[in-house]
Amino acid sequence: MSEPEAYKILYNQGFTRILGKLYGYEKDIIETNRNRFKKLIHEFYKNFDEEDLHFFSTPGRTELGGNHTDHNNGKVLAASVNLDSIAIATKNLNNKVVIVSQGYSEPFCVDLRELEPKKNEQQTTTALIRGIASRFNQLGYRTGGFYACISSNVLPGSGLSSSASIEVLIGTIFNTLYNNNKVSEESIAMIGQYSENIFFNKPCGLMDQLTCAIGGLISIDFKNPEKPVVQRLSFDFEKEKYSLLIVNTGGSHIDLTDDYSSIPEEMKSVAQLLEKNVCIDVGFDQVIKNIKELRTKVGDRAILRVLHFFEENRRVEKEFYALKQGNFKYFLDMVNESGRSSCCFLQNCFATKNVREQGLMLGLAFSELYIKKIGSGACRVHGGGFAGTIQVFLPNKSLEQYIKFMESIFGEKSAMALNIRSYGTLNLNTI
Repeated sequence: MSEPEAYKILYNQGFTRILGKLYGYEKDIIETNRNRFKKLIHEFYKNFDEEDLHFFSTPGRTELGGNHTDHNNGKVLAASVNLDSIAIATKNLNNKVVIVSQGYSEPFCVDLRELEPKKNEQQTTTALIRGIASRFNQLGYRTGGFYACISSNVLPGSGLSSSASIEVLIGTIFNTLYNNNKVSEESIAMIGQYSENIFFNKPCGLMDQLTCAIGGLISIDFKNPEKPVVQRLSFDFEKEKYSLLIVNTGGSHIDLTDDYSSIPEEMKSVAQLLEKNVCIDVGFDQVIKNIKELRTKVGDRAILRVLHFFEENRRVEKEFYALKQGNFKYFLDMVNESGRSSCCFLQNCFATKNVREQGLMLGLAFSELYIKKIGSGACRVHGGGFAGTIQVFLPNKSLEQYIKFMESIFGEKSAMALNIRSYGTLNLNTI
């Protein structure tokens, strides 16, 4: 396939229909995303001369409920969104993965004969690639070399899981090129989590990868983390005349790894003192019965974080059934309740290392005041917390004014309305 022939694929009816399913059927939206693939084709042929092209898309995700519950085998409510990581890839015969990524001056290269973790690669995309390939092999799946060009509009630090989107995208490429798409979405998600934990050296639960892989609006119960229970849910926020927004309040994530890891560590420290491994196996009564010893040995913040876990787990169930039964007002009440719990009990709305910088709290404070003024809506911290994004639900009629208000505080394009995408990770050649 030549470069001009590759461009023709983007304009056939089948591919246009795919673009509509993934991003929406408005003409300008289809053209915007068609142009993303056009740029990727041009970049591919600038770097490689292989011709058997495969097209891929993996969404970002938004967490609707279950803030920091997955790593202690709790429950979450999440959805894939209409922002994604895309790729064009083809096999090679040299047993090396070479990925050219938009925004990076040098390609990422991994020799698949070397699949042990490398300390000097931690916190890099190279580490993720190596870890994913390693885990594929450990689980008995096939790997092999490929060339790829990737691009993403799931912005880093947006709270929409840009890293999980890339991890699942790479796993999907291995699955398509070397495993005839036989590896399940759940397995690809777990492989991505393994790579991030062991090779990238960042503690994380499985929610991000699993939502990016499966797609749609889903609840996940991680009580058995090897076999999480996924329930799909259909709900149209547009019918409620409401929009889901993400507001990027800024702040750097560079020095926040310790803050993120402290949450699962402190929760588990309570569970371990009560002779359990994770919080899902601990009861509220056990915490009260042992409160004096817990305060002395693990501290008050750890106990507060476990209390958040208990209540947040229940909220996920309430949110799921509220949406299932069409009780949107009650769902919004639970979102607001989740936000207050994250601030007061979980305490992930600002980092104690730099108390002068509290963009998340500022965004939440002004959003609460705005919601109070218009009389309806909800807001909460989104994702890991400490810096970055908040999540807001607002009536469509108030959207434009709110976005202008947030942009006056946090800058142009800081507030973004999202749509929930029905599809998870995809090889576009097969749909």
